[in-house]
Amino acid sequence: MQRYNPKQIEPKWQKTWEDSKIYQTPTPKNDNKYYCLVMFPYPSGNLHVGHWYNFGPADTVARYHRMLGRDVLHPIGFDAFGLPAENAAIQRGINPASWTDQNTQKMIEQLKSIGTIYDWEKLINTSKKDYYHWTQWIFLKLYENGLAYRKMGVVNWCPKDQTVLANEQVVGDENRCERCDTQVVQKELEQWYLKITDYAEELLESLEELDWPQRVKTMQKNWIGKSEGSLIKFEVVDFEESIEVFTTRADTIFGATFMVLAPEHHLIDKITTKDQKAEVQSYIDATAKRSEFDRQADNKEKTGVFSGAYAINPANNEKIPIWVGDFVLTSYGTGAIMAVPAHDQRDNDFAKKYEIPIVEVVESSEEEGLYSGEGLLINSGDYSGRVSNQAREDITADLKKRKKADFEVNYKLRDWLFGRQRYWGAPIPMIHCKECGIVPVTEDQLPVELPDSVKFEPTGKSPLIDNPDFVNVDCPKCDKPAQRETDTMDTFVDSSWYFLRYPNVNYEKGPFDPSAVQQWMPVDHYIGGVEHAILHLLYARFITKALDDHASLGFREPFSKLSNQGIILGPDGLKMSKSKGNVVDPDEQVASYGADSLRLYLMFMGPYDQGGPYDLGGIAGTRRFLERVWDLVDQFNSAAVIPSDDSEKALLLKQKTHQTVKKVTQDLEKMSFNTAIASLMALINFYNEIKNEYHLSSSDPVWKEALKTTLRLLAPMAPHISEELWMELHHDRSIHNSGWPTWDEKLVVEAFVTIVVQVNGKVRANLQVSRGSAESEVVKLAMADENVMNFVGNKQPKKVIFVKDRLVNFVV
Repeated sequence: MQRYNPKQIEPKWQKTWEDSKIYQTPTPKNDNKYYCLVMFPYPSGNLHVGHWYNFGPADTVARYHRMLGRDVLHPIGFDAFGLPAENAAIQRGINPASWTDQNTQKMIEQLKSIGTIYDWEKLINTSKKDYYHWTQWIFLKLYENGLAYRKMGVVNWCPKDQTVLANEQVVGDENRCERCDTQVVQKELEQWYLKITDYAEELLESLEELDWPQRVKTMQKNWIGKSEGSLIKFEVVDFEESIEVFTTRADTIFGATFMVLAPEHHLIDKITTKDQKAEVQSYIDATAKRSEFDRQADNKEKTGVFSGAYAINPANNEKIPIWVGDFVLTSYGTGAIMAVPAHDQRDNDFAKKYEIPIVEVVESSEEEGLYSGEGLLINSGDYSGRVSNQAREDITADLKKRKKADFEVNYKLRDWLFGRQRYWGAPIPMIHCKECGIVPVTEDQLPVELPDSVKFEPTGKSPLIDNPDFVNVDCPKCDKPAQRETDTMDTFVDSSWYFLRYPNVNYEKGPFDPSAVQQWMPVDHYIGGVEHAILHLLYARFITKALDDHASLGFREPFSKLSNQGIILGPDGLKMSKSKGNVVDPDEQVASYGADSLRLYLMFMGPYDQGGPYDLGGIAGTRRFLERVWDLVDQFNSAAVIPSDDSEKALLLKQKTHQTVKKVTQDLEKMSFNTAIASLMALINFYNEIKNEYHLSSSDPVWKEALKTTLRLLAPMAPHISEELWMELHHDRSIHNSGWPTWDEKLVVEAFVTIVVQVNGKVRANLQVSRGSAESEVVKLAMADENVMNFVGNKQPKKVIFVKDRLVNFVV
């Protein structure tokens, strides 16, 4: 054999696999399917090794299950719409489609160089009309069923990208755009929303059935933010109006000494007294210039203005003042609060600032400081002396009898704001008619195609507005002149259903083939970054549930199991990115060391869910390991025929091999790639140590089986070298079709164990004995040990404590 040369063998096998279509997706049989999906990439340019950290290990998982005999679907595609492509078009003066196609082609070449088992006949590109046709169809179904609507609202606005952002796309303490890191501001616009709140309870409850990381579940639970409490009515004095307040602490209502309304509350203009009008309006105008984020900041001083109006506390019929405060938001709860300054820090600060009474209603065991916990009620009329949790129930129930309250469940989750004032996205298939209002495009007119000719300038409005051929259209209802909707969809709409398209990408009757979806869905194992926990993952769950309700999917959750990879850092210890100049080019690493070496290093560098810095020298270690594997097989093929009769060494060789089979199998099931590779390295070292004692003979069936087994264990992680060496061992069939090795549990168990020998509880010796040795045999061997005898002497032990295969203790 020649020396190990990945530059020769890796392209050869990649071409062989592609030409033979070895990885073409089979039709699943008898519940044997395994849908392994990696979160598809955005074609923003060349891949770096941080991207490979997602694709390479995920491919190992898919290959492993394929060798187990599963019918595997492991597809790839491109999340190709989005702001980066449009911004690139603005900067370079080209169409986003050209820029995207150029990047896509480069990424396909890089993905193939990994040696993945992607079925390239199932490739998806969300910016192609054969895909966004069905994104638009799904939108129409949501609209038909009341899950898509348009309304005015205060939105998050990115001044740089000149577009709206959903709450989930605003990140960090300084409220920045997740795409460009520009500080986000507030702006009032008419926008399209998807009614994800209709599914809030199910999105929360069905999390428990998923095999997902607990931190992702917790993030989604917190984002949904379920609160069980009470909706209480406070009548406004001298007005036939009432203010509704949601609270989780109805037990503190006797301590509510004032109310605060959000500056946008619909009742302010009606109830504000004449002498307070100017001051209130001035305050409202000033608030309009501030963002919701700024208004909610804990470190900001809480301000307000008295409306001049009063409300009646329904618990004690006392008159309390109604204030206007910018720290109350209409987007949360009802836009009004009952303020209990004795038991809430924010309310306490406000009350002290404006000299409002403070009444303690929950007895505190603490000597000093404001008490916000639960306890016995005081100063609460007939409810005094009751504990908080019971008082909440009783107070709400009694107020409900008077039609002043009801039990209520509230959610922090808000509807998905998904319209974007940009070009590079799926057009929203709606038409605005002066006669008929907003009218959906008929299904036979889909897709509504993006025009090629537009001006790419960040003007704060969609470039489509200036394209009359796109905008001007006849109304589907009355045939009169009308205009198309010019906003495009948030790209998270595209990724919220793409997994349904992979089972049959050429299906033309709908977004998904019902029979293919029934065969393959839900996804058995989904692999991607934790940064998508409350964006893509929550949206995908919502769309799946909505489609099941209105298009009969037959399942409610898209991803049965989820795994998150860690983040690969640059050699400088910072997150790898082009802007930081610390990107490691995988093409260079492959050229120098080979794809198999890079795959192994990415999996060996540490626990997969933790990631870490990429060590430019670390890959050399995995390359040396592969060279040792290569050399060992080469030595076996060229070894002389030597009769082997050392049954003890043969047994030891089998034991070590079977132990490694079990360990690697268990590790791959847990995605513990680093420990699986470490076990294989240890096995190769053992082979090299024993080959001189138990001669490496090309005719020895024990050696041949050991090497074949080792290559099969290595195959999912380093597919090229495994295939090459498998063929060198004179196999005609691909190693990737050879099945996964099994182990004999009897061989896994060690033949010898170490027995700890103690005298009066202190360790005095360690003995190597056969597993399962009887007490009498172990005691005899222990008593023969010189060091043990030094402590036992001629005395007869008072007691012998024996734990089989573990310990013997002499009490003297």
